[in-house]
Amino acid sequence: MEIEYRIKFSVPANYDPAGLFEKMPSPIHRKSMSEIYNYRIEKDGFYFVDRAVDSSVASGAFRHFVDEALKYGKSIEIVRL
Repeated sequence: MEIEYRIKFSVPANYDPAGLFEKMPSPIHRKSMSEIYNYRIEKDGFYFVDRAVDSSVASGAFRHFVDEALKYGKSIEIVRL
C-alpha cells in the first residue's frame, strides 16, 4: 500500500535541490529491483510517495525532505493524501 504526502513550504524562486539530492538514499531496492520511494518538487513544496517496499529507507528519505523544507521557514505543513 503506497502512502502519498505533500510537504508544503515556501519554495524560494531560486531553489537549488543539489544539496538535498546528495543526501538521498537510493530509491531502488536492489534485491527486488523495486522502487522504494519517489518524489517531485512542486511550486508549493514536495510531493513524496512511500511505495511500502523498505520503510527504513523511505522514512530516512522523507526526513531529508522535511529537514530541507524546514530550512526555509519555521513551520511547514505535511498532508497525507
